[in-house]
Amino acid sequence: MTPRRPAGPPIFDGHNDTVLSMIKTGRSFFERSETGHIDLPRAREGGLGGGFFAVYIPDPAPPAEDVRSRTATLESSMNRYADESTWPEPMSLEYAASQAVELLGRLLHVIETSEGQVAAVRTAAELQTCLDRGTFAMLLHFEGAEPLDPDGRALETFYAAGVRSVGLTHSRRNRYATGVPFKFPSSPDTGPGLTDLGRALVRQLNARRVMIDLSHINEKGFWDVAKISRAPLVCTHSNAHTLSASARNLTDRQMDAIKDSGGIAGLNFHVGFLREDGGRSTDTPIARMVEHIEYMTERMGIDHVALGSDFDGATMPAELRDAAGLPRLVAALAARGHTEADLVKLAHGNWVRVLRATWGA
Repeated sequence: MTPRRPAGPPIFDGHNDTVLSMIKTGRSFFERSETGHIDLPRAREGGLGGGFFAVYIPDPAPPAEDVRSRTATLESSMNRYADESTWPEPMSLEYAASQAVELLGRLLHVIETSEGQVAAVRTAAELQTCLDRGTFAMLLHFEGAEPLDPDGRALETFYAAGVRSVGLTHSRRNRYATGVPFKFPSSPDTGPGLTDLGRALVRQLNARRVMIDLSHINEKGFWDVAKISRAPLVCTHSNAHTLSASARNLTDRQMDAIKDSGGIAGLNFHVGFLREDGGRSTDTPIARMVEHIEYMTERMGIDHVALGSDFDGATMPAELRDAAGLPRLVAALAARGHTEADLVKLAHGNWVRVLRATWGA
């Protein structure tokens, strides 16, 4: 029996790591699970109409380890990338491209076997149609540009496969940019800006009208992109540094630049990026999520804030738990005085606007 969609606008979410979660656990996207945060039944129950589905390439593992052991995403990843001194060497293009093909293929297989329940979206019009009709919308996204070659040939191939969003780096360094470590407390000003190849890639992505995600990039890289890019500035899953001093969060100046560009920032649900103490306790109330949203909307305006959960890749507040708990967040926002029009913008309207401005359709 298909769960009835809850009252309120459908939600389009800025980030998840669901494909890695499915590989790690072996679970199906179409069956309800108590593992992870997103599957289609829980998405339907929570009013989640789709989101950015990340292709994140884990660093190479020793030969004895298989793909499941390489995807122990949260704690091991955050600990490994907590300090630049522990970062591995940048991965090879050959390895990254082969992994991207595998992960992207798994997402495309979900779409192809969904019997019309799931669709890849390549335009903002397609996204709005999916949300209106109740078709689950997948936006294919690279969390890290490691699979892309400097000449742009791989970009053309992955674009043809449906990729419409690229984060220049995760919290590590590559040939294009340097990310922020998972440090707390810390400024996001933690290293060098874009490389020459990174500047060229920004221009390639602009020319192809692929969205650029700045959520993991360090502050110098952020400002380099802001100088070069002709598209709205986007951070798909980042919070307010003033409220939680993680290097992963946005300073007031960065939020001002996002607003001025017509861009957007999606609220990350990870407790460590919400809490004032930077801790990872699940005893973090939904009210704290609302506080970040209200700070961000006061700074940038209601048109420049959305949701970017980090489902299946982060620690969620116990009060929310998973995609089925999203109506609790919507209700908390309504209780704080957000109007129906506000909720539509926060839930999906702002994503549709920014994607239309970026993609041109």
